[in-house]
Amino acid sequence: MALPHVHRPRTDSATPSSHPLPTSCHWFSRRASALDPRSAPRLAGLLVGAILARGRRTVTSWIRAGGLSDAFRPCDTTVSGAGKRTDLIAAHRAHGVVKPLVTGATRLVFALDDAPTERYGPHVQGAGAHHNPCPGPANGPFVYGHVWVVLGLLAAHPTWGAIALPLLARLYVRQKNLASIAPKHRPAFRTKLELAVELVRWAKVWLGFLGKPVWVVADGAYARAALLKPLIGLPDTERHGKNRIWTPRLNPESRLAPCAGSVMLGAVPKGDR
Repeated sequence: MALPHVHRPRTDSATPSSHPLPTSCHWFSRRASALDPRSAPRLAGLLVGAILARGRRTVTSWIRAGGLSDAFRPCDTTVSGAGKRTDLIAAHRAHGVVKPLVTGATRLVFALDDAPTERYGPHVQGAGAHHNPCPGPANGPFVYGHVWVVLGLLAAHPTWGAIALPLLARLYVRQKNLASIAPKHRPAFRTKLELAVELVRWAKVWLGFLGKPVWVVADGAYARAALLKPLIGLPDTERHGKNRIWTPRLNPESRLAPCAGSVMLGAVPKGDR
């Protein structure tokens, strides 16, 4: 006896697609390779959780969003290990992200600035009251939390114009807030300018292989001797005293472009911020 034919709707495409499959993303695993092989997979999962987490951006929310609740304590150990190797993790990201973005660029342009992040709780290490640059409707002059000195790569977006891609940051703790940190974990006090110098030197060390001049722009708060004088040790820099801008020495063979390895720090006028 012949069975009745059952019509099933077609689920595949009538015309095969000519577009190739997208390449898999290895950014998380690449950044996690800076850690021990036993901790690297957990770090990659935590980075995914940091993107998918909702609400307050805490490590607990990362663990929950990354599906790592069964390995709560090892995740804490992984985060601690990542905190001790931030420079290397950031270098892995810079090599994978910065190099394609600046292929046709004549220089690397970085931006320096400090940004507060609001935090709560009496046991948050290093937190304190800081000036609030974006008071909002409440018009609060201060914000309680952390302040980060951030180094970002300036890139041109076809729709949004100039954007800054954060590469590395340093936590700034006010000197009077250091006493609230246990002596075992208490860092040495460093000013924002000292942290900024450290970030610029990091960029020179890890991105010098590109052979492009490094230019850094910042607002007037960073146009201080504590930041400018240490940059004298970097090659091919000189000061233009008229407008407080550090300009690179020109290549003797070409007066149109700075030579590779030069550094320029420009102070943004107050009216253009």
